[in-house]
Amino acid sequence: MLVNFFHGLKDAGVPVTPRELLDLIEGLKQHIAFGSMDEFYYFSRTCMVKDEKYFDRFDRAFGLHFKDLEALDDVIEALIPDDWLRSEFMKNLTEEEKAKIESLGGLEKLIEEFKKRLEEQKERHQGGNKWIGTGGTSPFGQEGYHPEGMRVGPNGRNKKAVKVWDKRDFKNLDDSVELGTRNIKVALRRLRKFARTGAADELDLDDTISSTARNAGFLDIKMVPERHNAVKVLLFFDVGGSMDPHVKVCEELFSAARTEFKHMENFYFHNFVYESVWRNNSRRHNERTPVLDVMHKYSHDYKVIFVGDAAMSPYEIVQPGGSVEHWNEESGEQWMRRLQEVYDKVIWINPTPEEEWQYTQSVAITHKLLEGHMYPLTLKGLEEGMSYLSK
Repeated sequence: MLVNFFHGLKDAGVPVTPRELLDLIEGLKQHIAFGSMDEFYYFSRTCMVKDEKYFDRFDRAFGLHFKDLEALDDVIEALIPDDWLRSEFMKNLTEEEKAKIESLGGLEKLIEEFKKRLEEQKERHQGGNKWIGTGGTSPFGQEGYHPEGMRVGPNGRNKKAVKVWDKRDFKNLDDSVELGTRNIKVALRRLRKFARTGAADELDLDDTISSTARNAGFLDIKMVPERHNAVKVLLFFDVGGSMDPHVKVCEELFSAARTEFKHMENFYFHNFVYESVWRNNSRRHNERTPVLDVMHKYSHDYKVIFVGDAAMSPYEIVQPGGSVEHWNEESGEQWMRRLQEVYDKVIWINPTPEEEWQYTQSVAITHKLLEGHMYPLTLKGLEEGMSYLSK
């Protein structure tokens, strides 16, 4: 396996010799890197790469050669899926039961019917098909089937509600998470625009040699500012309930972005962007940042990236008052268009598989609103998204 890895590095343009391969094998025999893909990555890079300018080529070759091994844990976990076991004990409605739930016809009538039932109800209910409950089959219950109904509660079973009423508490994403895959960092590096700004604190070797030669051999040291990625990024993360299964991969993306982009600002939103966003989830009700302030503070040369599954009621995008947690005076669609008027490049990264997008109406609306610039959270998707932003 290591011999193939060695040839893969040579094919990628990394100057390696059998000496480096033997050092790597000897280190593995001494258990310097054992049982951890991350430890093996850093140890192998130390052994095989002698010049940091080849780090990108090494990352690509490493990701290509070991990508199947990194997904091994996911394969093992999938052998006995927990959701399948749980579903055997859940009540599944028949087609006749689903047909009994009538469509109420629009957001206004939904809210009117909701208020009427809330006035009649005096206490919390766990079930039933009339009251606003935390279970049961009511069009307003948490666990019911909602072809056109309002869900009150955090965990809908069928994810069919057109309006969701929910209060949630979130934790901030952790940008110190060690990446489970190197491919995210490699893909993000496509979005680069190098520049030298700031204090001159890096030796310019070529200019120093030339200047010394022109100065009759007397040493003439030349310094230049450090070279860094000058791309500016605004990163918006969705923290809605449907994003819970994707927290780990979003933390990996957040950690990679922190590493790759020196000029990056991040904000959070719930399902869709409205008149305000926030930086700290624990204080999101008290310390919100108006989107207008964001557009005024950060110039038009920023690249805007939204990360979310775009899974919500269509009302949450196209109508005022569609927000899950508050009454929004203007629709999310209007706020998205304002952002697109200020920033030339706006993309949406979706962690759900691309083949599932067609089954969710809100994803189709968001995809159209972004003019097709929605990309899956995969290596290919990230590369395509970064390539578009870098044009």
